[in-house]
Amino acid sequence: MIALTIAIGLVIGALVGLLGGGGSILAVPALVYLAGQDLQQAVATSLLVVGITAVVAVVPRLRARQISWRIGVLFGAAGAVTAFAGAAVSRVLPDELTLALFAVLMVGAGVRMLQEKPATGTACAVDGGRVNWRRCLPRTLAGGLVVGFLTGLLGVGGGFLIIPVLVLALGLPMSTAIGTSLVVVAINSTAGFAAHAGEATVDVPVTLAFTGAAVVAAMVSGRVGARIHTDRLRRWFAWLVLTVAGLIAIQLTVDLFA
Repeated sequence: MIALTIAIGLVIGALVGLLGGGGSILAVPALVYLAGQDLQQAVATSLLVVGITAVVAVVPRLRARQISWRIGVLFGAAGAVTAFAGAAVSRVLPDELTLALFAVLMVGAGVRMLQEKPATGTACAVDGGRVNWRRCLPRTLAGGLVVGFLTGLLGVGGGFLIIPVLVLALGLPMSTAIGTSLVVVAINSTAGFAAHAGEATVDVPVTLAFTGAAVVAAMVSGRVGARIHTDRLRRWFAWLVLTVAGLIAIQLTVDLFA
């Protein structure tokens, strides 16, 4: 079990460091279907690990100046407020319905990100390499509130939702969206873990192995990701999201007819 957990952690850390998110969309299904945890325990473990990993993954982006701090903090703060509401709703929904909603949202985000020239917002027009955060403040807060609720509901750091919002609605370049997403993921994961911590017990050995592997992978992949062309990263991220959505749909179908 520990070896399996380390392998999962390496993959999650690489995704967070390289793409600014996507860790929880793999971590939650992997912990449920491979490690045998119940959904609430998997959610709490995932949020803790991904939050710590996101903090580590921010470092290479800091050096490359690929973070819009004001947008990240405002987006994350708005999401922290609604994460508790999402967590409360998740406790009364069947696990199968939650995972199905998870898959549907992933498909929508993946399809939009795969568009060759996705329609982007103009609220955060980039002039001279700087983001005009004041012009995009309403969209930033609205996006944060929605993503925060979904973070609490689905038990994810939110990167797979945050990046499409930052790119498609706010108009941030992909490289800046990835760095900014890490800040939001760290904030949202902290709030989400606090909301779920009282409802689930964390397996300490599994969590430590998971976290250690994820942190190492995030440090390495973050340095690589800061140098990769943004269009390529966008396509990789989209295909990752669609692949995991398909795997969840298959597993839910198998469970339904089992």
